[in-house]
Amino acid sequence: QVQLVESGGGLVQAGGSLRLSCAASGRPLSNYAMGWFRQAPGKEREFVGTVNWNGGFAYYADSVKGRFTISRDNAKNTVFLQMNSLKPEDSAVYYCAADQTAAIVPPRSFVTYEYWGQGTQVTVSS
Repeated sequence: QVQLVESGGGLVQAGGSLRLSCAASGRPLSNYAMGWFRQAPGKEREFVGTVNWNGGFAYYADSVKGRFTISRDNAKNTVFLQMNSLKPEDSAVYYCAADQTAAIVPPRSFVTYEYWGQGTQVTVSS
């Protein structure tokens, strides 16, 4: 079992930045691809980005490409989502998720991820 806890959410003005953290316990994160997803009220869960097990490959949704960056520190069992140039439409609950795979290209679909955090709220004001 892997337990994931997100932190770092909050209220920020449009154009600002936030850094979300996802701390894991239970098993080494180095065995897992790590994804970030978000869900706004009344909307479906949306893929944000994902990084493979060693941080060597990451990709992002078009809506956040160039503004968001995922990084990971396997020694600290933590994954980060750096969000810059935030927009009101980025407002959502953000979730990190873990998928036990050594694939170079990590999965995009949320149904693939086995473990989820409780989420952290990000609100971007205009």
